[in-house]
Amino acid sequence: MRSLAVCVFALTLFTPNIARTAMPMAASAPEYRLRLFHTHTGQRIDIVYRRGDNYVPEALAQLNEYLRDHRTGAVLAYDPHVFDLLHDLNEKLGRADSEIDIICGYRSPWSNEFLRTHGHGVAVHSLHMEAKAIDIRMPGVSSSILRDAALSLHRGGVGYYAQSNFVHVDVGRVRRW
Repeated sequence: MRSLAVCVFALTLFTPNIARTAMPMAASAPEYRLRLFHTHTGQRIDIVYRRGDNYVPEALAQLNEYLRDHRTGAVLAYDPHVFDLLHDLNEKLGRADSEIDIICGYRSPWSNEFLRTHGHGVAVHSLHMEAKAIDIRMPGVSSSILRDAALSLHRGGVGYYAQSNFVHVDVGRVRRW
């Protein structure tokens, strides 16, 4: 056993290029960043929410707070796959790290019912109430192109609201409206 340890030590000592290249590979996991602007609160966030396959808990907590119900202040933990969907939409459109406008994030049951009963075309069982949906637009990208990019990912529901100039995306079952 001692001779194996000596051999490993000698290999590391006398072949420094191997030791140097092995360490950065482990430390260079790709970063997943989101830049968001919330149209109702006027707040911006620029955050790395994932490194490699690992979500960053502090970043997820900040995103949950950021995407709170802007009417009630209620917060719910978002499904992190929504963040992956937003990131991948930017990538699909060739706009890595571009800012995304948030029209609506989490919606408390109270807010959902308020909007539904005031004629806003809101679903009774909206995935916004489960923090699995988000309404977005991307500056410089038409909502029809954004819709088509979201549909091409086949990752959940896609709603197109041309007159209001936004797209709903969620991580529920694949469907469109």
